[in-house]
Parts: sequence; structure tokens; C-alpha cells
Amino acid sequence: MIETGFRITAAALGWFAIALQYSLFASTRAGPELIGFTINFFSYFTIISNILIALAMTLPWLAPKSRLGTWVMQPSVRTVLAGYIIVVGLVYHLMLRGLFHPQGWRLVCQIILHYVTPTLFVLDWLLFVPKRALTWRVAFGGLVLPVLYIGWTLLHGALGGFYPYPFVNVLRLGYEQVLLNVTGLLLAFVCLLLALVGLGRLLSAASMRNRNPDEAQRTRG
Repeated sequence: MIETGFRITAAALGWFAIALQYSLFASTRAGPELIGFTINFFSYFTIISNILIALAMTLPWLAPKSRLGTWVMQPSVRTVLAGYIIVVGLVYHLMLRGLFHPQGWRLVCQIILHYVTPTLFVLDWLLFVPKRALTWRVAFGGLVLPVLYIGWTLLHGALGGFYPYPFVNVLRLGYEQVLLNVTGLLLAFVCLLLALVGLGRLLSAASMRNRNPDEAQRTRG
């Protein structure tokens, strides 16, 4: 099936980029330094989101009947994940892209993680995810992970001084500005999810009308 082949390709690219990104930076570290780096590496929302997307592209064909496979196939879950990875791509492109200039394989990883994976998952959502049952509650349920992530980021930073992104760097900006920044991002995320739910419902309604125009006409009547 086209759907399965698409997801296998997307999953392979995603896992490749995550593993390569980690190995490129971890290869020069050892012992406690490697442990600290590993914790920091998995403290980036980019990495967390890309791992979730890679799982969402892998489990539907590798373990579709497993509990986790069934969970990631839910339209609400895939819509929330689409929101996460869109935010990753937008924040990188609009706010972070000019802060550093990777070369070689590091550049390849950045392109896959921030551009290729978001594009492929949005296409997957548009083409293969049934959207008829999407409800507006999806937008608020999707806040659970970002809120937990913000809590972890602030705790981790307070204990170890590591902040993964400039706009959450309490040492430079202070708590007041950081809380304003993350509140703005959370509001933007809710608006994005609401837009995805609205788009999904419109696409579902249009698809139903195209498949059964007579029934749609009777319903309107």
C-alpha cells in the first residue's frame, strides 16, 4: 500500500536523523560527560517530538495491533502530533535558524528534523488520517506534553543551568520574561491545534459530500 510505503520511508528518515544527530555529538564524550549530554539531548522538544513522530510512522505497520500502535493511530493523537512537529519546524525557521550554521551531516540532520519530518507528517495527516471524529477538545488535551515539558525545562535549568532554547533561558531573561514567552507559545499552539481540527472537519465534510452528493443534499434539505 502507498500509505505503508510512505510511513516506512518517513520512519526510516526520522530514526536515521535522530540516531545520527546523537552520535555526532556523543562520539567525543565519555563517562559523566556523556550522561549529562544524553540528558540534555533528550531535553530538546525537537528531539522529543521527532521521536514521537518516528514512533507514529513506525508502529502502524510494525505493530498495528499493539496498545501503543492502536494509540498512535487515533486521529486525535495524530492531530496533536502534527501540531507538535509543525511548532518544531516553525520555531526553528522563524527563531533559531540564524543562531548557528551546521555543516555536513549536522546540516543534513537539521534539515530532516526541522523540515523533512514536519512536511512528511503533515502530508500523512492530510492524506491518511480520518478526521470526521475530531473534536475541539483535542486542542486542550494536546497541552499536556508542552506543559510538562516546560516544567521539566525550568526544573532542569534551575538544577543544572542548561536551557535548550534561548527563549526559555532564565539566566539571561529572568522568570517573568520566560513565562511570558512560554505562555505566548502555548496560546499559539492551542490556536494551531484549533486550526488543524477545523481544517480536518472541513476536509472530512467535503470528502463525504464528494462521495455521496445525494445524501449530502438530503441532509442539507
